[in-house]
Amino acid sequence: MKHEITFIHDVRKNLLDTVAGFSDEQLNEKVKEDKWSIMQVLDHLYLIEMSITKTIQKILKNGETVSIAPKPIQYTVDRSTKVEAPSYVAPTDDFLTLEAVKEKLKNSRTALLQVIEQTSEEKLQEKGFPHPIFGLMSLDQWIPFIGYHEKRHIAQIEELIELKSRQMNESGTK
Repeated sequence: MKHEITFIHDVRKNLLDTVAGFSDEQLNEKVKEDKWSIMQVLDHLYLIEMSITKTIQKILKNGETVSIAPKPIQYTVDRSTKVEAPSYVAPTDDFLTLEAVKEKLKNSRTALLQVIEQTSEEKLQEKGFPHPIFGLMSLDQWIPFIGYHEKRHIAQIEELIELKSRQMNESGTK
């Protein structure tokens, strides 16, 4: 589990580095009406991590022991297949500050790590819950999934930054 924890920490650092240097206004601005703002992407990542953490806790308490084959979760980063976020992890339309969202992300990560630290790897391997694309996934696969999911959204954020840059170049503003 040490490798998985290092992985999700590294991806989170990359995520925060990607948005560093932008103002709250820039991060909340939508470059297209049908796309999330960068801040909404960050809020979504917080909601996903909290949802997964709460579900892991619930399954550890009440879930049945099952045998689950590993899933190819590394394909999560492939953005050629659009996946609609369930409503319970849809981001807010409210204006958010980066400082506030960083705090939320820190709290969701702390909650996840507490669950991992209090649970044996065996328990994480023998229980699971379904993913909308991959089907039934063991709890231990949900942890690196968070990292792959964030990597997927880092690519989305980079696309939004590039799109905004193109819009500014086309309009002649800096």
